[in-house]
Amino acid sequence: MTRHKDLFYRAEGVIGNTPNMARNLLKNPYGEEQLEFWELIVNGGNEWKVEDMPGDCGHDFCLEGVTKYFATSFEPCIKRQVIDLLAEGYSDDELDAQPAVTAEDWYCGRTDCGCTYQMTVCLLDNDCELIQEFKSEPVTLDPESEDCSWRKVTHTFSNYGPGMRFITFEHGGNDTKFWEGWFGVRVTGSSVTVEV
Repeated sequence: MTRHKDLFYRAEGVIGNTPNMARNLLKNPYGEEQLEFWELIVNGGNEWKVEDMPGDCGHDFCLEGVTKYFATSFEPCIKRQVIDLLAEGYSDDELDAQPAVTAEDWYCGRTDCGCTYQMTVCLLDNDCELIQEFKSEPVTLDPESEDCSWRKVTHTFSNYGPGMRFITFEHGGNDTKFWEGWFGVRVTGSSVTVEV
């Protein structure tokens, strides 16, 4: 089993007595607060940056109201959030009933440079031991041979056994031409929901 205790912090306090069970548990998923709430695991090249939609050589986003995205650079950029489910107001009984956990993310490339993308989501127990993990298939987008507009990746966990108390969500990538600046994958609209 993989230990993940050093990978995260515990959220401070419970948000109300009854959480909104269908709400997005990730904070700042669109970059409206720059990089607030995100732990920068790898911050290579010119580092993570928040840009306005659609950006240079960019694509319009398919959902109205989304105005920003996170941009990666020429070396890997990976960021993460850790969700403490008890601190978010879920009970042991609710979590031990193995509710469906759905993770979603949106990513795209530029029209002038290829990029790579990855996403990893882990369900952890109270001791930060891995219960179940999802890793997206490695993605490389090449604007010379395909449409690199916004795409959504979704995964739902179910039947993973009792004991889940934390969820880690991480994603990122880089460009494929090693150009200085922010020519790598763009991400926005990340979400993690627990269906109780």
